[in-house]
Amino acid sequence: MGARPKLVRMGTHYGDIIAVTPMPPRIPTPLSHASSSPATSAGAKALARLQHWPGEQRVAVGLSGGVDSSLTAALLVEAGWHVEGLTLWLMSGKGACCAEGLVDAAGICDQLGIPHHVVDSRATFQQEIVETIVQGYQQGLTPLPCSRCNRSVKFAAMLNWAETERQLYRIATGHYARISHNEDPKTSQALPGDTRGKHKLLRGLDQNKDQSYFLYDLPQDVLARVVFPLGELTKADTRQEAERYGLRTAEKPESQDLCLADHYGSMRAFLNNYLPLNQGEIVLQDGKVVGEHDGIQNFTIGQRKGLRVAWQEPLHVVHLDAATNQVVVAPREKAGRASCVVGAINWLSIEPPSSTINVEVQVRYRSQPVAAQLTPLKATAEDIASERPHRCKLTFNDEQFSITPGQAAVFYAADAVLGGGLIQQTASI
Repeated sequence: MGARPKLVRMGTHYGDIIAVTPMPPRIPTPLSHASSSPATSAGAKALARLQHWPGEQRVAVGLSGGVDSSLTAALLVEAGWHVEGLTLWLMSGKGACCAEGLVDAAGICDQLGIPHHVVDSRATFQQEIVETIVQGYQQGLTPLPCSRCNRSVKFAAMLNWAETERQLYRIATGHYARISHNEDPKTSQALPGDTRGKHKLLRGLDQNKDQSYFLYDLPQDVLARVVFPLGELTKADTRQEAERYGLRTAEKPESQDLCLADHYGSMRAFLNNYLPLNQGEIVLQDGKVVGEHDGIQNFTIGQRKGLRVAWQEPLHVVHLDAATNQVVVAPREKAGRASCVVGAINWLSIEPPSSTINVEVQVRYRSQPVAAQLTPLKATAEDIASERPHRCKLTFNDEQFSITPGQAAVFYAADAVLGGGLIQQTASI
């Protein structure tokens, strides 16, 4: 691993910074241990795009210790960019965001011959993510931590640190998404609204790996400075290219859980670590008691298994009532929702609409986009105070199952992310 890393601490509003630099920065050259040409056509195109990138070619790469971010760094190094690795230390213990991820990220930087830096973001992660999630579950919500983490913990912190400490004005990550920085007439004409001057977030080409859903909340100034080299690769392409470089993470298994679930062993274990069990009733929509539960935090909208209720037909969770500590259930045919209200909207690729528009909506990461009408609503005093004044009502063409308060509703026009926000409430139950 070379010389012993030097640890440097300094206080910022993002938390203490630990800068770990295994070796002095250098001007990168094409990797000597990579094969002579990319293993896939998508890899070749990604490399060519990076080699002909206009403007600044100095970048900090967000490294989690997984194969996606590892390949991102390798492609940038081979393309001739000045590359430095940057890892956010989010939790202590096991998991991709913890010690295991830090070790693999440091190993990749050593393998590529680039500096590695670690930003201690544990306090920020605890406040912005852990405490927010716990509060949400207490209120009967099912919070989505990933999009909030991207905006409040990861991207802004990485950009701030890279610019302030290393004079690097771009960051790159291994997300499967794309950004259009130029006015593409075909894309702009397909969007329902004013797109002038907008950096547009697009889906990744691999439908099975597209991560644009989790990125809807990034602001324009962040999109202007982010590079997503893997946006046009499939996961299979990534594995092949990583093997070509001989990266130590090429065959590393992919985490299938949220980082908190991975860290604690399960989401239930995480919640039970923070919230006491509080027994209550499981009831039908008419109030009839059909069972008992040990805490509403252990249930989510749409859930069928694990209810421990004997009934004449399968029941699904349709509402979590924090005020009465009740889990409300119903047969699937009564669990559909025709509409919902979405708040804290971040309009991304277009200006906020002033009238109803037609959109495609994705209400869960793994759900299929569905057609809906989006109608802007007047901001509440709370919206204005939180500086997130955009709200809307979504009216679905067909009733939707498992509309979950706390999850994100992301609006699309074809591959372009128009914006997105958090589901606040459903139609009356």
